Amino acid sequence: MYAHLQQRGAERPPVTLSTLAQMRQSGERITCLTAYDASFAQLLDEAGVDIVLAGDSLGMVIQGHDTTVPVTMDDMVYHTRAVSRGLQRAFLMGDLPFMSYTSQDQALTNSVRLMQEGARIIKLESGSLQIEIVEYLARHDIAVCAHLGLRPQSVHKTGGFRVQGREHEAGARMLAEAKALEEAGADMLLLECIPAGLGKQITEAVHVPVIGIGAGPDTNGQVLVLYDILNITQGRKPRFVKNFMDGASSCSDAVARYVADVKSGAYPAPEHCF
Repeated sequence: MYAHLQQRGAERPPVTLSTLAQMRQSGERITCLTAYDASFAQLLDEAGVDIVLAGDSLGMVIQGHDTTVPVTMDDMVYHTRAVSRGLQRAFLMGDLPFMSYTSQDQALTNSVRLMQEGARIIKLESGSLQIEIVEYLARHDIAVCAHLGLRPQSVHKTGGFRVQGREHEAGARMLAEAKALEEAGADMLLLECIPAGLGKQITEAVHVPVIGIGAGPDTNGQVLVLYDILNITQGRKPRFVKNFMDGASSCSDAVARYVADVKSGAYPAPEHCF
């Protein structure tokens, strides 16, 4: 009973939104990795990862699809539940999959499903059309991370996995969307596959924590797909991926190296940026 009170004085107290806000304020970089099961979740938790994302990337690295589009809400509920059982300290983020938030009521219903399985914040692939949904969820006390830049659920519309925001107009539009989403109540932003300069510009323009994946070194934190950093993913990988298994003695060592490199600023290096 009242476990949250008992944990306040613990050696490794749970990460909260307040913790992440303080990290941004102090300049401490935030670490985030994906996980899809309890075993890897526990490994990440013990390595000191701040945020664990139960991501719809499971559609590609677990289920073998070419995109995240086939992932269902039931898939996300199942994997969020499994990941939550492996965590004690890390802050759990749950993904809303393709077409699971087409209306305000649908978004709320599905967000509640993930939060009841242990998610502390909900991530949705965003833009101007999702501003009202973010505002609606925020009014219902649902913490939201808005995902901008490359949106994998929209690859059939955008023409594939490509860098977003290169043109001045597109970058200005993304900056405006980021500000509007923060104003609507987004508690965090995730920027994927955009020029490093734009990542810096957006991070400086908002006040909430900004997590990057291929968004340059100046965001408040970094996220990668766990299977990528462990070199499990086969074939060509995105430019922003670094193989942390190279020279590591174990999976735990590789994750610890990732955490250390993000915290120190060694990752991402120029070769990982656009």
